[in-house]
Amino acid sequence: MGISDRVLRYLGSTRNIVGSSLALLGVAAHFLGLAGALWPVVVAALYGVGALVAPPDRVRLSISPAEVETQRLRADLDALLQRIDRRFPDDVHTAVESLAEIIGDVLGRAEQLASSPDQLHVVSQTIRSYLPSSLEAYANLPRGYALARRADRERSAHEELLAQLELLDAQTRKVADAIHRGDDQALRDQGRFLHDRFSGSDLDL
Repeated sequence: MGISDRVLRYLGSTRNIVGSSLALLGVAAHFLGLAGALWPVVVAALYGVGALVAPPDRVRLSISPAEVETQRLRADLDALLQRIDRRFPDDVHTAVESLAEIIGDVLGRAEQLASSPDQLHVVSQTIRSYLPSSLEAYANLPRGYALARRADRERSAHEELLAQLELLDAQTRKVADAIHRGDDQALRDQGRFLHDRFSGSDLDL
């Protein structure tokens, strides 16, 4: 693990959050005239106390079945992206990269994705069947033939591939939107719970 990764992990750690919260209290005390001339020392001391007394972050070594499956799907997606070479035009590369970005975001929500078999099936088939089949069919065509129109009203193979990628992109966005709606609903449910829990009198606490 690089130094930057360690720094990022510490910035998001419980120790840093608690220490920073206490340090902010020290800054507030300074502006209220309570910390005196040595307020930087007070702020630093409060941060140190917070970082020391805060519980360490929980270590999580187990991997859920949902994470196992999404990790496999991510590996398959990465392998597919590595096989896409210069036989594909720039706009195809751009479309595939956009699709891969959406899929990557979805795969980052393993539990939510695994809780919906239909959505998981769409993502899995997109990575392992739909996308590679479209790209493979195009790659096996001669370059000149792929770019040429067959007739006045018929799309070229290049245009057909872009249309298929657009369909996959739209379907994958639907999956992402469904997951985000689930996250939003969970947040709203938590808000209602907190409101019901703490909106009464102080005695309810």
